[in-house]
Amino acid sequence: MTDRVYETALGSSTKDKITLLGQDLAEDVMGTVGFGELAFWLATQRRPSTGETRVFEAVLAALADHGFTPTAIVTRLTYLSAPDSVQGALAAGLLGGGSRFLGVTEDCGRFLHDVLATAETPTDEAGWDALALDTVEKTKAAKKFVPGLGHHVHKDGDPRTRRLFEIADEEGLRGPHLELFAAIGRVHPRVLGKTLPLNGAGVCGAALADLGLPLELLRGFALLARTAGLVGQLAEELRHPVANDVFLSVDLNNRPVPPDPQR
Repeated sequence: MTDRVYETALGSSTKDKITLLGQDLAEDVMGTVGFGELAFWLATQRRPSTGETRVFEAVLAALADHGFTPTAIVTRLTYLSAPDSVQGALAAGLLGGGSRFLGVTEDCGRFLHDVLATAETPTDEAGWDALALDTVEKTKAAKKFVPGLGHHVHKDGDPRTRRLFEIADEEGLRGPHLELFAAIGRVHPRVLGKTLPLNGAGVCGAALADLGLPLELLRGFALLARTAGLVGQLAEELRHPVANDVFLSVDLNNRPVPPDPQR
């Protein structure tokens, strides 16, 4: 045992009461605070405004589920292999949240933040376009890619991007990260010689950064959203299973070939 006292503003219990964020959980939170609002509150330890909650929950909705992505497929296959381990199936899907799927949210938020940290904040669209142009040029010169630029399906525009900008504008929450991201969307064809859409994962990262959420946790919010989607994937797998077909499509259609040693 130790005499040390561990302080926390999160959950704490006594014999007859549970407190959370300084509130009585049973009386002040349950049935009163929505899950999205609570998730924001837990991460920032400040209660979000109605507008902040709306933008945050729009981000969660945008990232929840995108169909048969690798994260969804591995969740279904893991459940097929171990139906006694729902937690394992969900964990398998979440572990696939990386640079190609879900991680773009964090990558874009960090990218925009790094640019803004060393630049003077523009005051008009021309200023934002100039900053964006310089940013894209430097990124191309470094032989890197702008996170959040381009989409393998929505070649002519990601519908989530337009809607999230609209919601942020309606709530007066279009901040510098969204401004810079929008400007990148306007100017990048001058540098790249082609027009790419601003994808939904990227705009989500910009919106979360504008809400003041910790950059280190941006991927965590994407994973929070995707957890709901993966639960939905498992629920659909129970009703209309496809995992065994996916497994058999590979298992019954492979053929042996000679080893191909690395050179």
